[in-house]
Amino acid sequence: MSTQHPHARVPDRLLTDPEREARWRARFDAARVSVPDWALDAPDRNIYVSNAGGVWEVYAWDRTAGTHRQVTDRPNGTLHATVTPDGRWIWWFNDTDGDEFGAWVRESFTAAPESAGAGTDGGAPGATGPATGTTATTVFPDLGNGYPAGLALGHELIALGMSTDDGSDLYAHWDGTTTRFYSHEQDADVSALSRDERLLAIGHSEHGDSRHPAVRVLACADGSDFRTVAEKWDGAGKGLAALAFSPLRGDPRLLVQHERRGREELLIWDVESDTETEIELDLPGEVVGDWYLDAEALLIAHFHRGRSELYRYELASGSLTSLDTPSGRIGGAGARPDGSVEYAWSDAAQPPLVRAREADGTDRVLLTPPGERPPGSLPVSDLFVDGPGGRIHALVSRPDPALAPDGPVPTVFNLHGGPHAADEDRFSAYRAVWLDAGFAVVEVNYRGSTGYGSAWRDSIEGRPGLTELEDVAAVHERAVADGLADPDRCVVAGASWGGYLTLLALGTQPQRWAAGVAGVPVADYVAAYEDEMEPLRAFDRALFGGAPTDVPDVYERCSPLTYVDAVRAPVLVLAGDNDPRCPIRQIENYLNRLAAQGIDYEFYRYDAGHGSLVTAETITQVATEVHFAMRKLDLTT
Repeated sequence: MSTQHPHARVPDRLLTDPEREARWRARFDAARVSVPDWALDAPDRNIYVSNAGGVWEVYAWDRTAGTHRQVTDRPNGTLHATVTPDGRWIWWFNDTDGDEFGAWVRESFTAAPESAGAGTDGGAPGATGPATGTTATTVFPDLGNGYPAGLALGHELIALGMSTDDGSDLYAHWDGTTTRFYSHEQDADVSALSRDERLLAIGHSEHGDSRHPAVRVLACADGSDFRTVAEKWDGAGKGLAALAFSPLRGDPRLLVQHERRGREELLIWDVESDTETEIELDLPGEVVGDWYLDAEALLIAHFHRGRSELYRYELASGSLTSLDTPSGRIGGAGARPDGSVEYAWSDAAQPPLVRAREADGTDRVLLTPPGERPPGSLPVSDLFVDGPGGRIHALVSRPDPALAPDGPVPTVFNLHGGPHAADEDRFSAYRAVWLDAGFAVVEVNYRGSTGYGSAWRDSIEGRPGLTELEDVAAVHERAVADGLADPDRCVVAGASWGGYLTLLALGTQPQRWAAGVAGVPVADYVAAYEDEMEPLRAFDRALFGGAPTDVPDVYERCSPLTYVDAVRAPVLVLAGDNDPRCPIRQIENYLNRLAAQGIDYEFYRYDAGHGSLVTAETITQVATEVHFAMRKLDLTT
């Protein structure tokens, strides 16, 4: 008989002060929108995602008519969508209850009547209802279901990738015929299609390391003869990513991200002449880029120490011009045909906005979501700590002095997922609710994080989890020594890879933590490897040095299950029934061991995948997490 795990307590209200209670909920309830994506040859036909209806769904925006409509309407939401170059079709990925396993479907851009509450140009959807995916049809039903592995849409040629337990398959559809042009047991994806649809770039890891892929370009003029015309790989430990072909017809230049000098930079590869030009920028940190539509310049997004900014780089002269975006986080950007740049921006104190910077330098709000703007929060400050692997960058937020006078305060160490990601000076309703509850928040860009160079990112290879936690320990010690963190009231928390680190920290550093909150974690790494989606198995093989059968000692050393008997602090675990990344069976294995050891724990289980796109569910989970920590630390606010 399976163990009955104690259910997490969901509070009716989290904070006793009505103003703060309303404020934290309003941050999650407030409608938000993403930067729009537009049809290349019909730039007034746009799509974006929004939670305006309480669930993150896809919306269509006709700029000419000034109308918005909701495209998808699914219980667990929809995030992945794109629009064809001619603007006729919207493609979106149709999975089941958030399990990420499904097929691409499409519907007409004008498939449904405009919503009654639609906004006008400069506005976003109102209280909508309509337009669902009922008019969508599966594009290639004979392909079956899989995990998405890239999609490139042309006027005549369509290329898409699907990943299954057997590996990766890449398909092309042209003139009514679908062809599988690539199949391999290793990870691969469709990356970019040239404007004239003669060249197709794919990423692959035939060399066995999906974390450092190679790029291959295939000729595809008639949609059937997919022969290799160019190949580029920089060798072991140096990945390449094909970002985009030039937007000009007949132009074979491909923008590629590389890491030849130990950080992510850019080059332009003329595929037909097999010549390349590296884009050398006098900027610290790392960059990613895209083309301006005249192909005379690149739009550069620069990341350094948790903050990002935008530049225009002139290809002819090599000049670099700042677009003067404010300090904070750029959450997506694109250059329009008129030379304007549309981008999302926020910082820790100010909620996100989608803005447009015109070619003349003026800046305006582009999309205004319906309803009240979410309440702001508190800024973050930088903390630099010397750690065992080098200088560690962390972001620190202290609660309002009215809640926490000078001196050590309860502190949550919120560990980001990924692991190849980074905490940034961005608006986070999740960070803000901890601050409203009287906690300080520390976010650590541990080894494994992106934006700090290839060596920093890759230094967790062969010892994942334990390496990151050495950095977390160093920052914890500094926060205590600086008088910020109360050493008896420190909480470790995180989701996904952050949830994995949380469970591992509770078992390997039991003396540091008074409580732990682990969302959708890896808990039993061997069982997780057996059940997770194939792209993640490939990632794990590259990170650990092989499969569990190849390096069993590494998986054992780095699995939270190995240290469960040492856990002393109470722990809350949250998990989705349909999660393909951190599957439910391996979490139950860990919970069974907690139960057998008599450890104080609670379990929150929900019907979705790797997180929830439903606002009400997110609010419930956040309230449960913070309430758990407050109860276990005997805090009331």
